[in-house]
Amino acid sequence: MNQAVEAFLNMVWKEITTIYAQDSKRINEFKDGSTLQAGVHNYLRVTWRKGKFTWAKGKIHIDFSKSSYSGSYKLEVDTYIMELTDELLTEEFFPALCGLVNDLFRSEELGPRFFDYKFEVVFEFEWEKSKLTLNKQLLNEPKLIQLQKTLDHFIQTMILSDSLMLPERDIFFFAKHLVNPDLMKQEVEVIDPLIRRLSDKLNNNQELKNNWIRRYTSALDKWAIDFLLQHFTRSSNFGMNWTLKEVHPSVDTIEMEFFLYTALQIGNSDPYIPQKYMELAIQLDSKEAADYLKNGSGKFARTYRGELIEGRNNDITQTIEIRILSEEELAYKEALDYIIDLLKQGFSKSYQLKLESSQKNFLPLKELARSELHQFFANALSYPALFPKLAEYADTAMEEYAWYEDVEPSEESVMPGTYAVMGLGLYSEDYFPLVCRYMELVDTEHQLAQDGYAEAFIEAHGVKKELIPVIVSILQGGIDEGTLVKNLTIDSLELAEALFEALKGKEIYECEMVLCRIFESIENLVEETQKAQAPLKEAFEQLLALQIEMT
Repeated sequence: MNQAVEAFLNMVWKEITTIYAQDSKRINEFKDGSTLQAGVHNYLRVTWRKGKFTWAKGKIHIDFSKSSYSGSYKLEVDTYIMELTDELLTEEFFPALCGLVNDLFRSEELGPRFFDYKFEVVFEFEWEKSKLTLNKQLLNEPKLIQLQKTLDHFIQTMILSDSLMLPERDIFFFAKHLVNPDLMKQEVEVIDPLIRRLSDKLNNNQELKNNWIRRYTSALDKWAIDFLLQHFTRSSNFGMNWTLKEVHPSVDTIEMEFFLYTALQIGNSDPYIPQKYMELAIQLDSKEAADYLKNGSGKFARTYRGELIEGRNNDITQTIEIRILSEEELAYKEALDYIIDLLKQGFSKSYQLKLESSQKNFLPLKELARSELHQFFANALSYPALFPKLAEYADTAMEEYAWYEDVEPSEESVMPGTYAVMGLGLYSEDYFPLVCRYMELVDTEHQLAQDGYAEAFIEAHGVKKELIPVIVSILQGGIDEGTLVKNLTIDSLELAEALFEALKGKEIYECEMVLCRIFESIENLVEETQKAQAPLKEAFEQLLALQIEMT
């Protein structure tokens, strides 16, 4: 072997084995591993990255994971690096490295759980104006066969049986194995019954079921992205801008059926995905995808004909259509019942609404988009007898980190339930607790419309002692910058003391935000305190003391 190659190999292998020995000790100390995990390590990348100014002043980077967040181990080398060539690296270094890895991979020197059943070795070498890339896949067939048997036993005893026992640690690996072609066929009739069965078994444990849904939809999405990358180029690793390749492989019926299935399943976690994936499938000549876009998935009854309204829905495009046949209270009650029922069945809360109505009411809130969805709820709010039904809708629809699709993503985007909650809060004190729950849930970093609600609320109800806790909740629900509420004045002992009681026990940043929205700044509160007469002065001092105590 060439001396420069030998020196390079020895340095790299010494570092790899040192790190592997340390990690083997950690892995062997695991007490609660999953039987579905054949092993931990399945990847090694060795990279020579050229220097910033001179290529020979670079470093060796060793990575044990494909993740860009895992970090590299870095080594500096001697001048022998300049003696290496593509030929030496390809014919001597890389085969020797793979041989060493393969011997270790097939042994159990580092423990039975150290290596997965397959292993990828990647080598990259950056020259001044070019880059050499080599890779090799290793397979431990006995270990794969054992994993297949373990998975089959798991399915029979944990999934298909009546047993309710299921170790939570197994969920991640089971979801991952569903889309592993070495272990299972990616066919709807194979995968779907398993997903449904486990979902049903977890109905009595909502937290674990939610974890399962996140895991299997994430696994399916990874499969779908790998499928799409065969046919499309992508603008970025996380973007949704896909461009069809001029030359791409044909898609067979079974593969397309499974892709469409993944799109529908991913919608359980990300309601925006199905429509996008169906649109991409249409570019691959899928008639089924075109039908989904036109008619929905079939999970929900497509049309509804009532006495006073007509309704239609499409869960793929997340659209609900309402046609009001007679402008009266019962028509809006019927429409609300229809929408609530859809949401309770699992229809996306981030829907958009198409409305046919002769009434055109809107709430007195300039921050809210004048959409057909806004119009529908403002129309319904004109009937006080429907307030309880609107509250029921709001309780059903509110969801953190979700937004209606009634406008393009923008500053006007709002959380489901917004129009109903804000209207109820303006028109009836019975729904102040609902307003407070909404303000606790709303995403103050990514939604702006609620920031102006305090001013409208005060315009409707005034500033009274008994309203201060509600007003504080609304102020806390504003954007982080803390916009001044111009019509909110604390100018009496009664109001100042109520404000103090409402702020007691809150975090310092919460108190500061509320006080700044009332007094514009803490400095202004200090000035107001200095100018105030007793006993209001003492009440203001209490507010300032509250700030000091919490620091």
